[in-house]
Amino acid sequence: MKYYTIIPAHNEEAFMALTLQSLAEQTVLPSKTIVVNDNSTDGTAAIVTAFAEKHPWISLVNKKSDAVHMPGSKVIQAFQAGYEVIDKEYDIIVKLDADLILPPDYFETVLNAFKSDEKVGMAGGFAYIEKNGDWILENLTDKDHIRGAFKAYRKELFLQMGGLRAAMGWDTVDELLAKFYGWKVVTVQRLKVKHLKPTGANYNKAARYKQGEAFYSIGYGFIITAIAGAKLAMRKKKPLLFIDYINGFLKAKQSGKGLLVTNEQAKFIRSYRWKKMKEKLF
Repeated sequence: MKYYTIIPAHNEEAFMALTLQSLAEQTVLPSKTIVVNDNSTDGTAAIVTAFAEKHPWISLVNKKSDAVHMPGSKVIQAFQAGYEVIDKEYDIIVKLDADLILPPDYFETVLNAFKSDEKVGMAGGFAYIEKNGDWILENLTDKDHIRGAFKAYRKELFLQMGGLRAAMGWDTVDELLAKFYGWKVVTVQRLKVKHLKPTGANYNKAARYKQGEAFYSIGYGFIITAIAGAKLAMRKKKPLLFIDYINGFLKAKQSGKGLLVTNEQAKFIRSYRWKKMKEKLF
């Protein structure tokens, strides 16, 4: 199976070489890797250019955009800039962050997951962060969820769901839409990806309501938002974030913000979330 990787990058000179080196050391190499240099002011582009000279499957795309890192929209707009320049002869399309170290057999294992079952639409491993010299699980989500830092999609699913949404919540919407369309989402627990920069490290204060807005845009409704928001705030060990999440949800609702999904999909999503919560309780 041919897989293409697209890596949005904004000022990632501290990690870019590590990410590309871990790709170059894969037991199954990508057919193409596009790094989208999104308005960087550091040496990101030079690092990518140096790797591209050694590895012809790596290419650089330069993109101009606002330097402010708002969750979801900026990274997916950069991803889309990369997607626009590739041919569509891939079997698997992968969105990667530029601050990762992948185990050498990462993509061999992911491809095997796709090969083993034609209904597998997404596959990936788990993110680990360094704490006091140890690499520990970045425990922000359930273990049946693939982190947005390393998403691999079967082409048929990617096209069916219309690509990725350029908004916070995109990496939850994609999995819920996969379920809506009858695809499987596979997580491989033994695939430990080193996430070199904690999630949300570049977010500014203006982003604090975005999670609640994302819950609204996904179609959760208030009660599911309250439960999901409380759970996420506790996982982040910042209980007061719950208030920001609720305010973000209410602001989005009051403004009449559009959903990232259709009404039919939103109804499915609420039903699916309630089912998952009941399974955990009983």
